[in-house]
Parts: sequence; structure tokens; C-alpha cells
Amino acid sequence: MNETLSFYKEGIELNNIYCENCISFMQKLPDNIIDLTVTSPPYDDLRNYNGYSFDCESIAKQLYRITKKGGVVVWVVGDKIIKGNKTLTSFKQALLFQQIGFNVHDTMIYKKKNTPFMRSNAYTNCFEFMFIFSKGAPKTFNPLKTKTVRSGEEMLVCNKKADGINKKILGKLNEEKTKTNIWEYAVGLGGTTKDKIAFRHPAIFPEKMCQDHILSWTNKGDLVFDPMCGSGTTCKMALLNGRQYLGCDISEEYVSISKERLNSYLNFPQQIPLFSEN
Repeated sequence: MNETLSFYKEGIELNNIYCENCISFMQKLPDNIIDLTVTSPPYDDLRNYNGYSFDCESIAKQLYRITKKGGVVVWVVGDKIIKGNKTLTSFKQALLFQQIGFNVHDTMIYKKKNTPFMRSNAYTNCFEFMFIFSKGAPKTFNPLKTKTVRSGEEMLVCNKKADGINKKILGKLNEEKTKTNIWEYAVGLGGTTKDKIAFRHPAIFPEKMCQDHILSWTNKGDLVFDPMCGSGTTCKMALLNGRQYLGCDISEEYVSISKERLNSYLNFPQQIPLFSEN
């Protein structure tokens, strides 16, 4: 109850997006309020995000304060290459989050199916890191599944010993298994999103990727946050999957894009995910 009151005292309502510097915005939020953050910061100054400046340490400290015990932060980042030398900023940020108190619960890979970035003297770069930071052990994990190649009953190897003899017994293969921590998505119009307006922002991540994290680390009704929400993908997918959301961005232009993307869905009390959960 006190947490809810403090939202309204600061003029902040759930299920809204605000135009403000993310550090000052988070300073207004109560402790231990956010179930999941999904964000991609402007790492290594690879793009100009309408003049946004990036104070990683202050952002990480505020995220730790406002994240619930057992809550998760999904931090999607990559590295700039300067004269053939990768900065490794991504790992420096992960170590910073760890020093502040987060567990580095997992280091996942976001693989792009149709990446345009090629180097003349190295293999084509097709991925970014998705660091999963947790405040203690994650309180929620709903593992996404994928179908197995084979299923049903089969003679399976058991008790294989040093003599190399394979002993088999009749066993049952599962029809599905938990996905690996490498997730692959198409990028561009129709892959990242069908919302043409979203591409007014210079860097958007796939809606399906964002939804997969929301389904994995939260339950319906949980609060999902993006402190640098850009075109609003995190907030949109939270809304469509029955979660509450908060977003902020320092750019009025990007906040306007985000709100326009969400407006067409706000009149429907029962939302349906854009993608299947498999």
C-alpha cells in the first residue's frame, strides 16, 4: 500500500511511459518494486540516441535498488570494434553489475538470422549478449520449450562401464526439452516487428525476444520495466502478455513513438500474445 502511494506522490502511474532521464526517474521509484527489467543501453556510443548520455554505474545501482528480491534484469549489449580491437564493454558492465550485488545468473546469446554486419578479416558478427542479472535466485522461471528430434519409447543406453559395452533398457524420450541459452531471431521489418513506426528509432530489438524473456522470468500481473525504452518494445510486449509495465526515455520523439505503438492495444482488457509460447 505504501509503495502504491509513493508512486502517486511522485506523479508516476503504472502502465505508462515517461519522458525523463532514467536515473532521475528511477530515484522516484520505491525500493524492491520491479519484477523484471528488459533493456538495451546505448553501449559504446555506437549510435546517437538524441543526445542521451550513459552513466552505467548509477543506472546499475538504481536498478539493484528498485528490483525485487528474486527479480531479474535482462541487459542486451554488444561491443564496439576500434581499429580491430573489441572493447569488451559488455563484460566490464557485467562485472560492474556483479560488484554492485547482482548475480550473473546467465550469459545468453541473441543471434541475428540476417545480420548485415560483415568484417573483411574476421567472421561475420551475428550476435549480442543478453546478460541475465538476478537479485538473489530468480523467483520465477517458466522455461520455454522446443520439440525434440525424437520422442516416444526407445531402447536407451544405461550403466555404460569401462568395458565399453552398451547396456540398454526400454525408456521414454520426452516430446520437448528446455531451450538452450542461444536464441535466434530475424531482424528488420517483419522480423523485429511489423510496426513501421518503430523503425524511426535507430536500434530496436525483436518483439519475440522481448516476449520470450517476459514469459520466462515473470507471471501475469508482474511489473516489467525498461529505463531506456526507445521505441517501446518492452512495454508493448508486457502489455500484450498481461503484465504491468513502466517505461521511460529521455527523448520526447522516442516516447511519442512508444505511446503511438501501444495506443492501438490499450482498449482491449484481455490481450493475446503476438507469438506462440514455443
